[in-house]
Amino acid sequence: MNELRKAFHADLETARSQVVRMAATVVETVGRATAVLLDGDLETAEYVIRGDAELDARAVECEEHCIEILALQAPVAGDLRQVLAIMKMISDIERSGDLAAGICKATRRIYGHHELEPKLRGLITKMGEQAQTIYKAAIEAFQENDVAKAAAVDDMDAYLDALQKQFIQAMFECSAAGKLDIQEAIELAKVARFYERIGDHAVHIAERVRYVLTGWLPDHRKPDRPDVVVDVDDVEGG
Repeated sequence: MNELRKAFHADLETARSQVVRMAATVVETVGRATAVLLDGDLETAEYVIRGDAELDARAVECEEHCIEILALQAPVAGDLRQVLAIMKMISDIERSGDLAAGICKATRRIYGHHELEPKLRGLITKMGEQAQTIYKAAIEAFQENDVAKAAAVDDMDAYLDALQKQFIQAMFECSAAGKLDIQEAIELAKVARFYERIGDHAVHIAERVRYVLTGWLPDHRKPDRPDVVVDVDDVEGG
């Protein structure tokens, strides 16, 4: 391997390591944001929101590193595909951090309202856990160059989508029973959407892994995935 190739692979490995560390931060932040919402912990909410600015700065730094690789190394074919995929992953990770911060901002806006109903709490817990699980799987697929693991992420996301739908239905029921006011309903609907979008960004990361390794491209024209049934008893016990 000549010196140019060695330099390219060293630079690429640096970028990959940065992506893995940022994704790990997102996983941790989603867990904290979920706890903030469930506990009404405004102090930790502020910590998470401030931390998002740091993640944004790290994303910019990593993106600039990738631009330097493109400018100085001029990669082609598979090498170029890797760098471009990493740049897109950086964007997905940065947006995921924004969404986790959004959960904390929603918590601030509904602080002091009704105590969350057990069913809603259970679903929030499940959505947070599933979002973290999907993200971990996507980044593991990236670290391990594992096509099968990357392909499995889409089915994992289907469960998160089902949880979100179940949560919205439970919100309607709580609202009809007078256990949820309008402002709470609006903010909690946003939160459910934020979890769903975090899962989508993890799916995008997994899709980039498959693209780099096989050249596969997702067909976004395909029919909707079949609905996943959520065990309500299991949710209420979560």
